[in-house]
Amino acid sequence: MTILVTRPSPAAEELVGRLRALGQVAWSLPLIEFTPGRDLDRLPQLLSQLAAGDLLFILSQHAIHYAQPIIRQHDLTWPASLNYYAIGRTTALLMHTASGLPVEYPHQRETSEVLIQLPALMQVAGKRALILRGNGGRELLAETLTERGADVTFCECYQRCAKVYDGLSEGRRWRDRGVGTLVVTSGEMLQQLYSLFPDIDHQEWLLRCRLVVVSERLATLAREFGWQEITVADGADND
Repeated sequence: MTILVTRPSPAAEELVGRLRALGQVAWSLPLIEFTPGRDLDRLPQLLSQLAAGDLLFILSQHAIHYAQPIIRQHDLTWPASLNYYAIGRTTALLMHTASGLPVEYPHQRETSEVLIQLPALMQVAGKRALILRGNGGRELLAETLTERGADVTFCECYQRCAKVYDGLSEGRRWRDRGVGTLVVTSGEMLQQLYSLFPDIDHQEWLLRCRLVVVSERLATLAREFGWQEITVADGADND
């Protein structure tokens, strides 16, 4: 059964390479790409407004990829006095490598729902929280921190841009290659994937594929679109 990976580059190509090394037939169709975010230049100023014990959240690896060069460019280091939190293990390791500082993360699923349940985040009243993320995204973390009394600021470190494909030709291509399993790592990409193909592809092929997603929230969304065979992975990283 051929596998189609829709996550962005370079993670898509890395996952395809690992699948092929295991003897699987796999291809990539990245649905989004990344560009620098609108708030990157403000990052040094936003960091300077934080005090000892305040909170810094990193919601994806891409936030670090774009933030770290700005830190270097201004000859700065990540403040050791802050408390750092990441959405998952891979993002935490990347942030630890960049900063040399400890980074907490949820050890179960890589979701905002699990992150906000960390014991250290139950008492945040009076603290400032800076969230490094992409454009848009979910508001659950910010809303919960605000409800608990924190003063929340966003820093848009990168933007997600939809890649443009021709749905008719892509439908023919992936049906001809026998794609029967789809890997989708965000709700935004699931919506794009569904919208890309015409109705005939939905009925005859797309919704009959096995879908691998990274959270129960995504699985619920996929069922609403019409998928039935859905597997929820333990995390969003390629492992």
